[in-house]
Amino acid sequence: MKGFPQVVVIGAATMDTKGRAEKPLVLATSNPGQIRISAGGVGRNVAENLARLGVPTLLLSAVGDDEAGRHILEVTAAGGVDVSQVIVSHSHSAAYLAVLDEKGAMRLSIDDMAIIEEVTPRYIYDRRRFIRGAKMVVMDANLSPAAIASALRVATKAGVPVCVDPVSVALAPRLKDHLSYLSLITPNPQEAEVLSESPIRDRFEATAAARKLVSLGVGVAIITLAEEGLCYATSQEKGHIPAIDCEVADATGAGDALTAGVVYGLVNDFPISEAVRLGVSAATLTLTSVDTVCPDLSLERLYDRLVI
Repeated sequence: MKGFPQVVVIGAATMDTKGRAEKPLVLATSNPGQIRISAGGVGRNVAENLARLGVPTLLLSAVGDDEAGRHILEVTAAGGVDVSQVIVSHSHSAAYLAVLDEKGAMRLSIDDMAIIEEVTPRYIYDRRRFIRGAKMVVMDANLSPAAIASALRVATKAGVPVCVDPVSVALAPRLKDHLSYLSLITPNPQEAEVLSESPIRDRFEATAAARKLVSLGVGVAIITLAEEGLCYATSQEKGHIPAIDCEVADATGAGDALTAGVVYGLVNDFPISEAVRLGVSAATLTLTSVDTVCPDLSLERLYDRLVI
């Protein structure tokens, strides 16, 4: 990568193990299906998607000095991401285990993210030159509360906008005190309920929750609605973008692709109405791929799938 990255991504890099059942899941017994192992992690996935779209991207994360860690770095670098600043630790690499139903939707997951504690406020501060030179910072809420606060301080002082993915209902509360510092947030309905303290039972309530997040200081609030697309709001506009019909191979990583598509649009100064459409297109391509990141993702393919 020549010069500074356009986007600095700070977050998890994992090995994903995903099992998809062939038939409706039956609890407390073995279910026939297929099992795939691939590099994952919200931050890492967003970074690879951005790099595949041609955005110079730097990943700040941590992996273990083990076979999994080496594979994560190799795959991520092959996708075009600068991994030169990733910590290689004596701890074991992060791992994510997901059980998918026969339609490819995640029904249960377990993550082992202890290594992300090594992404400390000091580690982030020591790499502040990359953040200061970026057009946007993207974080995931796997980071410790102290690391989140540190990254926000550095980015805000430098005037660099920050996007955050809440990751899960359990982690979303880490963001509640920081909403006024976020240029973009991309929760699902359950995460958005935690952040907005508003019920979300349909897309109209999702739009209302997005508008409430904006009233709390968020620049752009996007609430992802799976097969119903997404709702978004800014201080000037709000809208709903429908999902694109497709055959779902694996839903893992679709939200990360959506975030990357939107970030791509924003760093290239597209209006938000077009950026969110790019996000839906990126999510659709990922849904049709068995890989966590669509291996042939490109700007051309995004526009082929674009919602008009």
